[in-house]
Amino acid sequence: MSRFTGLRPMLWTENLDETIGFYIHILGFELLSRNDEWHWASLRKDHVYIMFALPNEHENNVAIGFTGSFYFNVDKVEELWEDLKTKAQICYEIETFEWGMREFAVYDNNGYILQFGEPTDNIGNTE
Repeated sequence: MSRFTGLRPMLWTENLDETIGFYIHILGFELLSRNDEWHWASLRKDHVYIMFALPNEHENNVAIGFTGSFYFNVDKVEELWEDLKTKAQICYEIETFEWGMREFAVYDNNGYILQFGEPTDNIGNTE
């Protein structure tokens, strides 16, 4: 049986430059590769990889969107919250949930929901 070795979401964007800028300047990602002919870019932060592209004509794209969210497990969620709360549009503020995660969410420049969470047993229960 095949072994899965990673997941790299390919997300559509209408503005590649703006999206690259958001992920680099707001979230601290680095640009690994970009091809303007393909309207595509690959970015990385630590062990997280994301690709962005303008929709291909054959994909019959109606609108940029996603019916879910992207959940990032992070260290030092409080520090990240303090950094991002004034730089990005807030989806929900930082909170400790009954399932043992301290988390918050923001929207990226495309409207994708980005959630960031850390287990409370890593940081202690703060609420």
